[in-house]
Amino acid sequence: MDLRNQNITVGELLDNPRSRAVFQRRFGKLMQHPMVGAARSLTLKQLAEMAAVYLPRKTIQETLRELQQL
Repeated sequence: MDLRNQNITVGELLDNPRSRAVFQRRFGKLMQHPMVGAARSLTLKQLAEMAAVYLPRKTIQETLRELQQL
């Protein structure tokens, strides 16, 4: 998948069934959090920077790699 140098929006990723499935598989219940909807306008790069506070860097990198391979 073309992540446009991580400038693709979270909304675009969530609207794509394949990339949404990656997020669902990796983050499960977190996908039900109300802030997911608010994050739709963020870029993937912005989301990764914010997520680094809560998630191990390895998890973020593996998720980015998996999205690129779609």
